[in-house]
Amino acid sequence: MLLAAIFNRYPEVHVLVVDDNSPDGTAEKVSCITNKFPKQLFLLKRLNKQGLGSAYIEGFKWSLKGSYKYIFEMDADFSHSPKDLEQIYKACSEDQIDLAIGSRYKGGINVVNWPLSRILLSYLASWYVRLLTNMPIKDPTAGFVCYKRSVLESIDLDRVKFVGYAFQIEMKYKAYNKKFKIKEIPIIFTDRARGVSKLTKGIIMEAVIGVIRMRFQQILGKL
Repeated sequence: MLLAAIFNRYPEVHVLVVDDNSPDGTAEKVSCITNKFPKQLFLLKRLNKQGLGSAYIEGFKWSLKGSYKYIFEMDADFSHSPKDLEQIYKACSEDQIDLAIGSRYKGGINVVNWPLSRILLSYLASWYVRLLTNMPIKDPTAGFVCYKRSVLESIDLDRVKFVGYAFQIEMKYKAYNKKFKIKEIPIIFTDRARGVSKLTKGIIMEAVIGVIRMRFQQILGKL
C-alpha cells in the first residue's frame, strides 16, 4: 500500500487522503489503518464526485489551516514513487525553490508502461501549453508537486475552477505569473499499478479550451 510505503520511508510526514465516495472502497481501507498512524494519517470524505481539481483544493485548504510549510500533491496509484518525494522536497527546503515539479519530460521522456498514443497525447499537450503560455515548464500537467506554503497562500483557491488536468496547468500558470521560483525535477513515471485512468474527452477539451481562456485572462490582467 502506498501509505505504508510513505510512512516507512518518511515517518515524520502527515498524509491527507481526499476521497470522493470512490466505489473501490478507498475511504474504508484508509479508515482501517488510521489507528496505526493516528497522528499522521487523515481522511477527508466527500459525498459525490467533484473532480480532481476540487479534491486538491479541499486538500490545500485543509493543509493551510495547519502549520505545514511544504505541501505535496501526488497520485495514490504508485505512478509517483514515494522515494522521489525527498528530492522534490529538497528542491524547496534547500534550494530556495517555491514550487518543485516531479517532471516526466525534463531531460527526455521518462515514462514507463504507457502506450505510445498516451505518451504522444501527453507530450503534445505539454508542448501546446508552453506555446500558448510561454511557461518554460516541460511537464505542466504533472500532478507530483511540492508547494511552499506561501505559493498556496498567494492564490485565491476559490477562483480555481478547472477540475481535470487543466487544474494542474492553472496552478502552475498562476504561480508562474506571480514570479515564484519553479523547478522541474526529473522522475521516472510508471503507469498506475492500481485503478484505471480517469482521462475523458471532456477533460481533454477542458484543458484545450482552458489554456486559451487562461492566456486571455493573463493578457487582461485577470488571471
